[in-house]
Amino acid sequence: MLTLLGVVVVVVGFAARLNPLLVVLIAAFTTGLFAGLSPLEVLAAFGKAFNENKFITIVYLVLPMVGVLERAGLQERCRTLIAGLRGVSVGPLLIAYLAFRQITSAIGLHSIAGQAQSIRPIVAPMAEAAAETAQGRPLDPGARQAVRAQAAATDNIGLFFGEDIFIAIGSILLMVGILASSGIVIDPLHLSLWAIPTAIAAFLIHAARLILFDRRLKVHARGGDAA
Repeated sequence: MLTLLGVVVVVVGFAARLNPLLVVLIAAFTTGLFAGLSPLEVLAAFGKAFNENKFITIVYLVLPMVGVLERAGLQERCRTLIAGLRGVSVGPLLIAYLAFRQITSAIGLHSIAGQAQSIRPIVAPMAEAAAETAQGRPLDPGARQAVRAQAAATDNIGLFFGEDIFIAIGSILLMVGILASSGIVIDPLHLSLWAIPTAIAAFLIHAARLILFDRRLKVHARGGDAA
């Protein structure tokens, strides 16, 4: 039972609003020492866990890079690029991104894009600029938020319905494991193939929604109601 003192340390440390990294470190050493491990063995366990899961720390490299690019004017450059293209509107732009997101997710490139990597610094500003170019005037706050929401939703839908086509994704392997535990043996490739019609249907449905959204923006620009 003494090994559970690590949980107490976590609860007390977080309640006292201490440094989370320090709290977790003390809790780990508390549990390890009461479990009969030496300090070096606890430290070795930390190193092994870090080495096996070091891909998690990639986010600490991506986010600062995005922040530096935004500070250097990445969003403004994206707006300028789209503003210089005539005939580009929100619907076709986001449909093209949806196709890109689904295809890359289907081949396992899930982290090549995302809310932090591409939507906020690139896609959303480009979509806003496309809407402003089509309307010939700046967007009002409500329309701007609607464009940003559609850009974020496009990324979510593309990733969600595209990643299941990739045979090594966790959801496919989880379904295979659950079915196997129930005596139903199925090839992971079979599940991946059945995810293709769903992905196509999701693409067509959301593409239609984006086209309708594009039309509502144009109506709104003429003084109508953009719901």
